This record gives sequence, C-alpha cells and structure tokens, in this order.
Amino acid sequence: MLVLGIESSCDETGVALVESHGRATPVLRAHALHSQIVMHQAYGGVVPELASRDHIRRVLPLAQTVLHEAGRSLAEIDVVAYTRGPGLAGALLVGAGVACALGAALGKPVLGVHHLEGHLLSPFLSADPPSFPFVALLVSGGHTQLMRVDGVGRYEILGETIDDAAGEAFDKSAKLMGLPYPGGPWLAKLAQQGDAAAFKLPRPLLHSGDLDFSFAGLKTAVLTQARKLGDQLEARKADLAASTQAAIVEVLLKKSMSALDVTGLNRLVVAGGVGANRDLRAQLDTACARRGVRVHYPELHLCTDNGAMIAMAAAMRLQAGVAQADARYAFDVKPRWPLDALQAA
Repeated sequence: MLVLGIESSCDETGVALVESHGRATPVLRAHALHSQIVMHQAYGGVVPELASRDHIRRVLPLAQTVLHEAGRSLAEIDVVAYTRGPGLAGALLVGAGVACALGAALGKPVLGVHHLEGHLLSPFLSADPPSFPFVALLVSGGHTQLMRVDGVGRYEILGETIDDAAGEAFDKSAKLMGLPYPGGPWLAKLAQQGDAAAFKLPRPLLHSGDLDFSFAGLKTAVLTQARKLGDQLEARKADLAASTQAAIVEVLLKKSMSALDVTGLNRLVVAGGVGANRDLRAQLDTACARRGVRVHYPELHLCTDNGAMIAMAAAMRLQAGVAQADARYAFDVKPRWPLDALQAA
C-alpha cells in the first residue's frame, strides 16, 4: 500500500510517500518540505492568510518532487492522506482540498489524519523505531503532553499543559530577549554560550504531584528578569537563555521520569519540535540510561511538521484497522481537535 501524505497545518508544507507491506513497519520512500520561516520573519510570527496562500503555491510542486524521487507515478498511489487538524483553519483547508481533489481525480480513497498523532508516531520513521507500549512526551509548538501509548489509536493522556506549552515558552521567552522568529531554536543556540545557573527561574508544577505542565509563569519570570537587567540584557542574554532552557528541560525531564514510574513502563518516546532540543535529548538519554529505559526520537529533520509523519500515521492506522479511507471526498477540518477525542472520532 502506497500512501501519499500532505501536511499543511501551519507554516510548513510537507508531502511524502510511505509504503507498507503486511504487518511490517511502513517505510518512508520520499519526502519534501518547504518552510515559510523566512516569509513570516518580517511579521514576528505566523500570518495565517499568508500561510494559506503559500501552501497553495507549494503543495503540488512538492508532490511532483516526491513522486520523482521515489520513482513512482500518481497511478500507483493507493491512499491520499492529509492533516485534518488541529491547526490554522485556512491552512488545513488547502491540504484537505488538494488531497480530496487528487483522490477524486485518481479514484483513490482519502484519509484525514490528526496532526498530533503524526508527531506521536513519527519515531517509527527512525532507524531505531520503538515498540508498544511506551510513554510518550509530545512537545510541539502549542502542545505539551505525556501519554501512555498501548498501540495505534490506544492513547491515555497522563498529563498536559494547562496554559503555555514548552514550545511557546521557548518562543515567547526568546521574543522577550529580542531574538529573531522563530525564537525557540535561536534561544537554544544562544544557551550553549551561557551559564544555566546564572538566574534562578521558576520550575512551574515541578512538585505538583501530578503530570500536568504550566509554563506561563516562567515566561513572566523571564520578562521580569529582562526588565531588571535593563541595559545589561544584551551582555547577559546568553545566561538568561541558558537559565530559561534549563528550567524548561528540568520540568520536562522530571515529569517524564514520573510518568515512567506511574506506568511502570521502560520505554519513552519523545516527539514534536521541542524534541529536537539537544540539551533535552542529552538529559533524557542520561536519565533513561540510569534507569535501563529505552528512549526513542524522530530523526532531527522529522521533528518539525512534515508530510512523512502524516503518511506514516495514515499507513499505521490503516494497517492496524483503526481507520478506513473513503472515497466520498466531502471533507471538513478541525482547527481544535484534542488527541484524546481521536478514538471516539
């Protein structure tokens, strides 16, 4: 079964081909990605209308590139998958519309995929794929969740953010420091030059006794510290970046270890854009090695939004029999779509 996946939930246009045979883990045949970062930098954040228009320009050329690289033709595609949500409504509609139009033209079924499930299953694209069951730490731009994963479509939320997510804490703190958009990667890079113990910043909910997260208070603390520094901010920016990253990473680390304790599982999967953070990976690797826990990540180039994770999620759902592609070609999108509602959908 050959699945074409289209991702257009926010500011990346991704297209990919994944092939599955029987019960074996599906294999990525080709993928292509276009990031809109440069376009949005002038505005300091994503402009939804510009994002939607750019998806329209990019998706078909990217599909042609993927087919060429895989040495496949449109006629060989068995299923067209697309991101149904969550995300920006206009951006989602581009991918959904193209996928359904393509499916109708080819006479092939289509399948809408949950964006977060794509991230969750993206480590199966790596050279060291996990096996079920496992604890998952999902840390993308607007989501921070811990969950128990017993199989495809079998997800139990253990804890989640009650306000800002970890990715938002990175980005908003970076903006307060005057770093370029998108701020998270810039903050992480600058943190390598700073002293993580230079500023005492809060670790919200670190000792709450549950597995929920809260990073809004950290952002406020960064703002307060930046104002205190005043003219000295530029000279101390690396230290503030390092201290901010240390606070975020410590919370993610401790909560993840607690989730392993609560579930009794010995396998951890980390997915989403923040999962590319090198300090987070290093500390999780060390902590998991001490416990004899296996930890899995997506390949670095597949941590951000991409078509490969959408095609993989679709292939795995079809393979597991928890979803059916259809040829009705009527579509809707779900800008707000909690992952724990997926099983009932």
